[in-house]
Amino acid sequence: MKVLSSYLHSLSQTPHRLRKRMLATWTPDQEFNQVRQRSGADMKRKLKWYDLITLGVGGMLGVGVFVTTGSVALHHSGPSVFISYIIAGISALLSSLCYTEFAVQVPVAGGAFSYLRLTFGEFLGYFAGANILMEYVFSNAAVARSFTDYLGITFGENDPNVWRVEVHGLPKDYNMLDFPAVALILLLTLFLCHSTKESSVLNLIMTAFHVIFFGFIIIAGYTNGSAKNLVNPKGLAPFGVRGVLDGAAIVYFSYIGYDSASTLAEEVKDPFKSLPIGIVGSVLVTTLLYCLMALSLCMMVPYNNIAERTSYSTAFLKIGWSWASNFVGAGASLGIVASLLVAMLGQARYLCVIGRARLVPSWLAKVHPSTGTPLNATVFLGLCTASIALFTELEIIIELISIGTLLVFYMVANALIYRRYVITSHTPPSHTLLFLFLLSLSSLCFSLAWKFNHQLWGPLLFGSFIITITAFFQHVAPDTNLQQPQHWYVPFMPWPPAMSIFLNVFLMTTLKILSFQRFAIWACFITLFYVLYGVHSTYQAEETEMGGVIGEVNSSVHNLQTKVEIQVH
Repeated sequence: MKVLSSYLHSLSQTPHRLRKRMLATWTPDQEFNQVRQRSGADMKRKLKWYDLITLGVGGMLGVGVFVTTGSVALHHSGPSVFISYIIAGISALLSSLCYTEFAVQVPVAGGAFSYLRLTFGEFLGYFAGANILMEYVFSNAAVARSFTDYLGITFGENDPNVWRVEVHGLPKDYNMLDFPAVALILLLTLFLCHSTKESSVLNLIMTAFHVIFFGFIIIAGYTNGSAKNLVNPKGLAPFGVRGVLDGAAIVYFSYIGYDSASTLAEEVKDPFKSLPIGIVGSVLVTTLLYCLMALSLCMMVPYNNIAERTSYSTAFLKIGWSWASNFVGAGASLGIVASLLVAMLGQARYLCVIGRARLVPSWLAKVHPSTGTPLNATVFLGLCTASIALFTELEIIIELISIGTLLVFYMVANALIYRRYVITSHTPPSHTLLFLFLLSLSSLCFSLAWKFNHQLWGPLLFGSFIITITAFFQHVAPDTNLQQPQHWYVPFMPWPPAMSIFLNVFLMTTLKILSFQRFAIWACFITLFYVLYGVHSTYQAEETEMGGVIGEVNSSVHNLQTKVEIQVH
């Protein structure tokens, strides 16, 4: 009863606490020292730049090619699916540059959550972190179910549901229970609880095999396929430019893994050197492999004959290479394991840092003293992922994942511009905020004009306005960070993050209305959680810490006064 009374008293102070906490920010020094100490033990710095590249590549490769390529080629892009990958890759590269600068300046495990909390305050940081966690958990669950599809192909079974258990009382798309996917997630959870470095070594071995395996598919596709399949039966882009762009928004799901590298910043030996190489390098390598793999598939089989699921294995069956179909099933299964390993590694770090901020229960922030891993967060998210993987099909959530990812990357690009020009270069906030507002508004107008207006004057007008205001802002707003060559900075500011903002807005508007409706429900849920729990937890934590600091200061002053009195007497 006392607990309930205390909670009701806290709820009565919600408006005051929201005003005090929603826009509260931390400095990088506080985030790196004071907040990090809430986890108890430190994470162990054992990773180097090549670990980050392999972790980033491993985290992305298994998802994009084997889960989304077939569906996007069949329904959206046709043979030009490789162009969709290029567009999504450019957007991911621009976002990765923004992530890299933040990661170098603030080498902590929180990723987008930490970057936005430092720049725009607690609520936006929490909102981004909750979306990233949703994206990780749902995508990992869906990808684990794809593992079962390809594992069946490995053993010669063409029915993707052969190892699933159908339950007739459950609704469609939730009635095929996937116990192999659950077993895989639980096994990886146990492995990740043990050590980050050993997980990195395992990923390095699997990724090396995976790249060799990709090489086999690319060469086999080019030697046994035909360039005629790229233009037959309806040309390179049978669904038009809009189809290519719609496909780009969906395959953006394939680039989720690169931000896992930024969440490992606390475990990197030389973050100032390793993080830029690791994050940007992994995106470049992955984009190249995605494009070559997509071309290989479309050369082997005309786009309208591509299978929506297990597309590569089915393509080899259609060209008469049944043995290669089984081999592809095995390689795809291994690639999915590698991508799951990295994604689950990253999701636990996100939740650990959100726990440090007291936005979720603090026991999720604890780092095990012997393994140096966020044990509680790893186990909790592993169980959540396994529960969703047991029921949910990939098609239910893929666009929900894409919209959450695009929104977070959009927010990080805005945060980088604000931090560079306001926090570190001391440009008046009103100038930068006006530029960001006009940039976002004109990007939205361009995107809507492109989507609903079939005339070119709208996109041309708004596109010219975007270029004009960005050039004007670059001219009037000085960037003093370039005078500090000891740090890594995004070059040619503000163009890369401005282009990232535009592309993320543009790709979001290509998604279906149903995606926005589902996302709105999720956004309302996490906002409600923040109002009912998060803001009160952080308010009490900060008040307690401030009370402790004031107490220590008062104690030090009292001791000093006592010493002075003793010396005087």
